[in-house]
Amino acid sequence: MGVCCTATLCTATGCIDEVTPTVIATENQVASSDMAAQSMLWAMPASLNVIGVVDRSYHWDWGYGSVMHVRDVLTGDMPVVSSGYNWYQVWEQNQMQGETYIYPQFLWNYYWQAVLTTNKMLGAIDEQAASEEQLGFLGAAHAWRAHFYLDMARMFEFLPNDIYPSGVNAAGNDVTHLTVPIVREHITEEESRNNPRATREVMAQFILDDLNKAEEQITHLKVVEKTQPHLDVVYGLKARLYMWLEDYPKAQEYARKAIDAARLRPMNEQECLSTTKGFNDINCWMWGSQMVNEDAVVQAAILNWVSWMSNETSFGYTAAEPYLRIDPMLYRRMKNSDFRKKLWKAPKGTALAGATEFLVSSMVGDFGETLADYSSVKFRPAEGSCDNYITAAATAYPLMRVEEMYFIEAEAVAHQNAAQGAQLLTEFMTAYRDPMYTFTDTDPEEVIDEIVAHKRIELWGEGQSFFDIKRLDMSVTRGYSGTLYSDAVRYNTKGRPAWMNICIVQTEKNNNKGLIGFENPDPSDAYDPWSN
Repeated sequence: MGVCCTATLCTATGCIDEVTPTVIATENQVASSDMAAQSMLWAMPASLNVIGVVDRSYHWDWGYGSVMHVRDVLTGDMPVVSSGYNWYQVWEQNQMQGETYIYPQFLWNYYWQAVLTTNKMLGAIDEQAASEEQLGFLGAAHAWRAHFYLDMARMFEFLPNDIYPSGVNAAGNDVTHLTVPIVREHITEEESRNNPRATREVMAQFILDDLNKAEEQITHLKVVEKTQPHLDVVYGLKARLYMWLEDYPKAQEYARKAIDAARLRPMNEQECLSTTKGFNDINCWMWGSQMVNEDAVVQAAILNWVSWMSNETSFGYTAAEPYLRIDPMLYRRMKNSDFRKKLWKAPKGTALAGATEFLVSSMVGDFGETLADYSSVKFRPAEGSCDNYITAAATAYPLMRVEEMYFIEAEAVAHQNAAQGAQLLTEFMTAYRDPMYTFTDTDPEEVIDEIVAHKRIELWGEGQSFFDIKRLDMSVTRGYSGTLYSDAVRYNTKGRPAWMNICIVQTEKNNNKGLIGFENPDPSDAYDPWSN
C-alpha cells in the first residue's frame, strides 16, 4: 500500500513519502534566516491543499477539505444524491474501513504529512536563540501541530459503541481511550519504531503543552492573514480540547476568550446567503484555508473544495449529481424565521419554496430548477462563478468560525447549569439567526440536544459535527420514513457508531511494533440497513 521513507526528520509514525514544501530550506538555513523560516511557515497552510498523499487517481485525495467531508458523510446530517460519481460512498456505506484498506490510509497519510510540516519548523529553530519573528513562527507551528493532533486524537480514539461495547480487541487488549502515537520534532528512528498509541491523558497534555507554547509565542507573529492561526484560534483550539476532555468550566472559559479575542460578529443573513461571497470569504472567519489560481487543487478543476462542496457549478463533481443535501429531520429543527433554512433548497409547496436565490449557469441553467429538494447552496463558488473553474475554485473554506465558540460556550454552560445554557443559546439565536426563536425546556439532556442540533446546522459541511456525535455518544439515524439516504446506507445506531473509531493502518504497524496488538476493532459492514 505504501512505502516508508527515511527523512532527516523521521516520519516513521506516519508511513508516507515526505511532502517537500514549495520553497525548500534546510534546518541550518531556517535557524539563521527569517526568510528561510518563513518558507516553512507557509508550508503549513499549504499542507491543507495537497493532492495525492496516497494516490491522486482516487478523487478524494485532495487535502484537508476532503478529510472534513469524510467526517461529515460519517454522520447522519449529509445525505448525498449520487449518480455513480460519489467517491465517498465507501465511507457512507461503512465498507473497507479496516487497517488494510486505502480509505483509512488516506486519513492516516494526510495527517502525518501535515504533522511533518510542523515538526520541521519546530525542529529547525532553537527557541532560546530565536529572533522575535521566529518566535512567532514557532507559536504558529505549535498551534498547527495541536490542531492536527486534536483532530487525530478524536478520530482514532477508541470509544465503546453498540457493536464493540467493551473496547477489548481481537488480541485481547482493551484499547479504550487510546489515540495515536506522539511524534515530537526530535524523535529518533529507534523511538519511532516502538511508539505506542498515547492514552487520552498523555495526548491531552501533549496538545495542551503545544497550545500553551502557542499562546506564549504567537503574539510575536506579525503575519495578519487568516490562513495562519492567531491568539483567538489558540483559545478556540483550547475550547475544543476541553470539550473533548469534558472539562466544561475550562471549555466555557476559553470559548469566551476566543470570542473576545476574535473581535468578529457572527455572519449575518446577507453574508451567509450572498451568491458571490456566501461561505467563501475568509474575512468572515477566525481561521480558514484560501486557495489561489495557481494552486494545484484549483488547476485540477475537480479535485478541490468547490468541486465537492458547491452544488452550483457546471464543472465539479456536484455537477454530476452527487448533490449534497441536509437531512430532513435536522432541517425541520429550524423555524421558517431562521434565515439559515434558506441555505438549502426548500421542498416544493413549503413556505420557503422560492425564497432562496440560486446561481444561473450558462451550461446548466437555473440551479433553482435543477437541484433536488434540500440541496445545499451554503458554499458558493468564488465570485458566484458557476462555469469558470479557475475563478470558482480559487476560494476559501472555514477551519474555525466564531459561531462555533458561541455554541461551545452554551453547551459547556449547559453541562453545569441547563437553564443558563438554554439562555445562552436563546440569546445567540434571537440576536443572530432567528428573532422568533424560543426554547423553554430546562431538562439537561434536552437542552444539550437542542444546542448541539443547532450547532450541527450552523457548522453543516464544516467537518465538526462528527466530533460532537462521537463525544456525546449520540445515535446516527439514517433510516426512517421520508429519509433521503439511499437504501444501502440507511444505518441506525444505538449511540455513537462503531465506524467513528477510525482504524490505524497496517503500513504503520509494519514499521512500529508498539502498535501490534492494540488495533481498533474493524467496524466494516457491522450494521444492517434499515428497511421499511
